[in-house]
Amino acid sequence: MITTTSETASRPPRKRRWLRRTLIALAALVVLLVAAVVLYVKLAPVPAPLALPATTSAPTGPLAGQWDVTTGSAAGFRIQQTVLFVSNDVVQRTGSVAGSLTIADDQATAARFTVDLTTLTTNGKPTPQLAISLDTARYPEALVTLAAPQKVDATFASGDAVTETVAGQLMLRGRTHPVTITLTARRDGDLLRTAGTIPVTFADWDIPSPAGYGPFGSLADHGIAEFSLVLHRH
Repeated sequence: MITTTSETASRPPRKRRWLRRTLIALAALVVLLVAAVVLYVKLAPVPAPLALPATTSAPTGPLAGQWDVTTGSAAGFRIQQTVLFVSNDVVQRTGSVAGSLTIADDQATAARFTVDLTTLTTNGKPTPQLAISLDTARYPEALVTLAAPQKVDATFASGDAVTETVAGQLMLRGRTHPVTITLTARRDGDLLRTAGTIPVTFADWDIPSPAGYGPFGSLADHGIAEFSLVLHRH
């Protein structure tokens, strides 16, 4: 069969076919990468919010006195991330919490708790971007204090769980601002347990937002400070 000149000209050049195949392959690769990133963000394990244990023992000993933080306490931050329109939470936590609560005359008269921010991790790994935003090299600790005495619910002494909204002060990055603390507390044998949250808007403490993913995503400019404290009477 003889090929005419017009038929030859109508065929796409070999280079053009190679370019088309390359573009198709690159597009497929981009789709796979996007799908992988979306799945990674969506399916990444996110710890549940810190909360009181489901079961407890009957209270023992007096309620009044100084209660010190002991083993099993934790604190950290929960910040929403969005990548390619898919959202999930980034959670940083540490067990390096110290401090005490004083109860007298059916009131929480004083409370002071510190968190070592240099030990925060996400799924067991360090969180360098958060450390940069919080400037933990200069300000390694967060400090939470009670702003004013808080009346203790009468049923709390007998072992009931109580939920309260408490006025406090939060120091981050060397700056202190008033905060609203929402917490639930309950006695557990000779222990006192409490868990709660504090909303944190980064701008209030002049905290730069943690770095995100450029044009592909971002981290929110606010978050939630979470805590779960186990206290033993001094």
